[in-house]
Amino acid sequence: MQNHDEIPVEPETESTAFNMDFEADDDWSNYKDSDVMQQQSAIFEQDAAKFPFVGDKEPLSSLEAEYESGSPILLQKIKVLGKEFGAIRRTRGDGNCFFRSFMFSYLEHILESQDQAEVERVKTNVEKCRKTLQDLGYADFTFEDFFSLFLEQLESVLQGNDASISHDELVLRSRDQSVSDYVVMFFRFVTSGEIRKRSEFFEPFILGLSNTTVEQFCKTSVEPMGEESDHVHITALCDALGVAIRVVYLDRSSCDKDGGVSVNHHDFVPTPSDGATAGTVCDLDLFGWVQTAKQEGE
Repeated sequence: MQNHDEIPVEPETESTAFNMDFEADDDWSNYKDSDVMQQQSAIFEQDAAKFPFVGDKEPLSSLEAEYESGSPILLQKIKVLGKEFGAIRRTRGDGNCFFRSFMFSYLEHILESQDQAEVERVKTNVEKCRKTLQDLGYADFTFEDFFSLFLEQLESVLQGNDASISHDELVLRSRDQSVSDYVVMFFRFVTSGEIRKRSEFFEPFILGLSNTTVEQFCKTSVEPMGEESDHVHITALCDALGVAIRVVYLDRSSCDKDGGVSVNHHDFVPTPSDGATAGTVCDLDLFGWVQTAKQEGE
């Protein structure tokens, strides 16, 4: 099964960056590394805020236009993607883009498929995730609101009840920071709980990424908003919810062994040990977490 759209969200607050204006005789020794990092972060936030949390659908040709003067391999790969996918939606590059992309893609899939059995399956896994956090010592008040809001959104995309929403409303909610941020935090807690629960499995990967403990990694790289996701996050979320994820890479890697051009991808499949089944495949592109939509009829 496939999905179509995608998302990100970030607080649109005024930047707290310090003023970097200086005279020629300023003593740069007064500027600390943290000051420079703060300035760079502020610039990043300002640039990210120029883009919507989730964009409108665009044809694959819009990517071609951006790279027409760039790598020929990229252009060829975009043409290959165009044969399989009908459109893309861009997400804001705010560090939360993977979770927002997953959120929109999954909810859109449920809205279009009206798969009641899939909803019940995921709700069962959500309850397991809730129990995991409780067993790990998390107080209910730290995560309960996020869980409740996700379940509300899940129910709302099922048609036939007073709370049902349309596709247009799903897009609007995905662009609503108060809704989107809460769902992102739901995913972050689910991911953190899965990593902590299976710390022995994830520890070698975490050491390779950050050389920190599992607990510290979850505190600094999983639970806070704005922290980017890597294969550890994707694997944990995939296993916890039992949803398979396909990540498509638009990169400059060479052609395949037969001399043709192919697009690399990686499938994250839920581990059978958790009783998870692949309910949905979310097609995501690591190039800015642009989500692709399958061609009609597939």
